[in-house]
Amino acid sequence: MDLLVEQTAEGWRARFGHRECRCAVGRSNLISAERKQEGDGATPVGRWRMLRVLYRPDRIQDVQTALPLSAITTNDGWCDAPEDPNYNRQVTLPFEASHEKLWREDQLYDALVVLNHNSDPIVPGRGSAIFLHVARENFEATEGCVALQQDDLLKILREVDRDSAVVITAPET
Repeated sequence: MDLLVEQTAEGWRARFGHRECRCAVGRSNLISAERKQEGDGATPVGRWRMLRVLYRPDRIQDVQTALPLSAITTNDGWCDAPEDPNYNRQVTLPFEASHEKLWREDQLYDALVVLNHNSDPIVPGRGSAIFLHVARENFEATEGCVALQQDDLLKILREVDRDSAVVITAPET
């Protein structure tokens, strides 16, 4: 089953089977995957398979999912430097090239799902670290990811399977 992300009259919503919840997308709204660029703040339109789940074990102890599951540590990061051979991959910190820290002070990456956007093959500059993750309290826009309330994300993770994807659709014009 897929998580469908769409804009409604009430704002951005995510549907997973019978479950519907509020969500947030990129600060620059949506963009076609072919036009996605590193740092543009846009969420790529398309169907992005859920590859694996990363979580902070000091904040969340009981993540239940059929997806591969890994606890993160303070040494985990994600490379966002297009010129680096590790671009759009998890890396170990300290790391020379530009990267995001996965162990964050806020709650955004307490649980996150790695999506297969720009992963096979990885095209330098076509966008990195496109995740499904925990939303800010006020559902403030993301840097290009899709974000859900933590409880909604954890409930959905219990029901996904290895074929599940996040499907982001552009509004009809």
